[in-house]
Order: sequence, then C-alpha cells, then structure tokens
Amino acid sequence: MPKPLADRIALVTGASRGIGAAAALKLAEAGAHVVALARTVGGLEELDDKIRAAGGSASLVPADLKDLDALDRLAGELEQRYRRLDILVANAGILGPLSPLPHVETKAWDDVLAVNVTANWRLIRAMDPLLRRSDAGRVVFVTSGAAARAIAYWGPYSIAKSALEMLARIYAAETATTNVRVNLFNPGPTRTRMRAQAFPGEDPLTLDRPEQVAEKIVALCLPTFNETGKLYNYPTKTLMEFRPPA
Repeated sequence: MPKPLADRIALVTGASRGIGAAAALKLAEAGAHVVALARTVGGLEELDDKIRAAGGSASLVPADLKDLDALDRLAGELEQRYRRLDILVANAGILGPLSPLPHVETKAWDDVLAVNVTANWRLIRAMDPLLRRSDAGRVVFVTSGAAARAIAYWGPYSIAKSALEMLARIYAAETATTNVRVNLFNPGPTRTRMRAQAFPGEDPLTLDRPEQVAEKIVALCLPTFNETGKLYNYPTKTLMEFRPPA
C-alpha cells in the first residue's frame, strides 16, 4: 500500500529533539523525505539513524534559526534540488526567562522574539514560492496555550506565541485561494525538555509523549487535509477557528 506522504518534501524546524524530532520521524514513516533543521548536530544524527531504521530518508541542516540568511540559503538549495516544498512544520521555539517583565534582559527578550516570531516570518518569506509550487502545500505552526493567557512571569514566551498566531492567521488569509493550507497546532502539556524546564516539579510520566502528539501533526500535513486558518487543540482533540477577537 502506498504511503500517504510518498514523494513529499517536508521541512521540520527544531527537529533534533522533542516534538520536532517526533514529527520528523512520523513524517518520514509516512513516506516524506524530511529536511530536518536544528542547532544540535548530535540530535540530528540520532534522528537520521531512526529515520533510516524506519526505511525513510532525511537531509540534515545544522543551523540556528537566528541566522536568517541561512534560511534563505536553504530555500535556494530546496529550489535547486526539488523545485518545491510540500510541508513546513515550524516547530522550533525557546521558552526564554520566566520573570517579571521589568526584569527581563534585553538580549533574552530579543532571542525569544527572534526564534519564536521573526524566524517564522523569515521562513514564510523564503519558503512561500516553493510551497505555492506544491499541489498541496501544508504549513503547521506549533503554538501554545500560553498565547491566549495572561500569566504572570511568562511575558516573553506568551507574547511571542501570540504574535506567532497572528502571523499564521495572516498567512492563512493570504494563501486562502492557493493550494497552500496554513494551520496552528497546540500540543498542550507534553513530555519535552522545555516542559520540564517550565514545570520542574511536574511528573513527566503524567504527560503524553512527543510521539503521540506528532501523529496529529502529520494528519494536518496530508494532501487530503483541506482545512486552513484553523487551530488544532491536542488536549481536547478539536479543530477550531483561530481565537476570536476580544
């Protein structure tokens, strides 16, 4: 039986661990050739081993998302090699400091916005022509419940995720009449390093594993999934409209 993502090209950011690595592996198992981008070379190599063991294929891209020129170079390489991009899973993100806003250092603020917002805009800018060449371009931005909640001490992260959601909403509106479908994915509490950093006293065994979460990300990447401008909320297993205006 043919795999549902056979011959598709999928770019996954933050692919060296956690949800990104799990999504990359699941996409490869579904037949996609995965372009895995992350800073950690060792993590990428471990992912490559798993993908090969599953009979899949991957290209590894060790890069920092804050190196915006590297994203443009990657788009050029994808253009030369494949002439298109079928799937973009924009998963990479950083938590930043959990601190009162007046105490947040300028560099920490800039880093959170650079990785969680600006890099995703630059990905859109670089990859949009390739996604439009696909017969079924699919884009998934990984967000957080923190985007909709004003939680003390979570300022940089919550603000960045709120901005990311608006970025996705606008891109979905701009591509509504094309073959590109743009959606958000909220994984909720998941057994990741970032979650442990944010909630050090939490029992990780009470949380779903990244592999469980990633299965739903793959579903949003299928050519048969035609919804756009929606948010899939994993904790409630529901597909909903983007958060309504206040």
